[in-house]
Amino acid sequence: MAACKVCENPLVIEVDDEDGSDEVQLVPDDLETSCGCHFHWQCLLDQAAELAISLKCPSCDSGLASNEAGPSVTNPFLQSAPGAAILTRYTNEGGVQENYDILPAITEEAYLEANPEARPARAYHVMCSEGDVGGIVDLLRDAEQAGGDGEPTMNAAQLIRYQDPLADAKSGLHLAVEKGQEEVVWLLLWMASTLGTGAFPAPAVQAAEAMGIQRPSALASDDIRALTDNQGRTAEAVAAQMGGPWTTILESGALHPGS
Repeated sequence: MAACKVCENPLVIEVDDEDGSDEVQLVPDDLETSCGCHFHWQCLLDQAAELAISLKCPSCDSGLASNEAGPSVTNPFLQSAPGAAILTRYTNEGGVQENYDILPAITEEAYLEANPEARPARAYHVMCSEGDVGGIVDLLRDAEQAGGDGEPTMNAAQLIRYQDPLADAKSGLHLAVEKGQEEVVWLLLWMASTLGTGAFPAPAVQAAEAMGIQRPSALASDDIRALTDNQGRTAEAVAAQMGGPWTTILESGALHPGS
């Protein structure tokens, strides 16, 4: 049986038994790259910083990219061509995945290793996409209470306006609009826009007040509605492209910067 090229251990991992017993099960965890080398998923992910730049196998130094595209000169974590991929064969508990592209995960991990302060920001974006209003509020409160340990951090104002360089520089408001998360949209406007309080629907105001969220007397940074992605689109422009459920909000001008 092949062993992991990094740790030299068998290509299995231990998982808890689903029946609740103290016994553990061994399940496959075999990521085979195009050069024929094998790795545990986490072992290869631990090589992300180097792999994202070199696009070469950390064991045999073979090129792994499916084309000649490589990292950009100005940002080593962003691929210069959207067609770049590192295709693998991944065998795990769920079966075999052929042509599994690991480059997005490798790129993300490399970026987060270089920018650890972005980890909560990425989590915040997931919450915006999934409509997790309570999670967003808790994360922002934690950000306000964090700091002082020497680690790089983002404050709440920075988190709420974070634009992801790995996702077209979209903000949480862009993502909430794209995913149809109206409650999140109103929450972000409540906390990070100059939209008049009277323009908010009663349920949004009641929800904010129930969570103890006060409107800032003055914005600590830009109005979140003014943020644009790499295509030059504000959240309002994204909503206009989608139409449908956003028609009423668009007509009210709530997403228009400066309204």
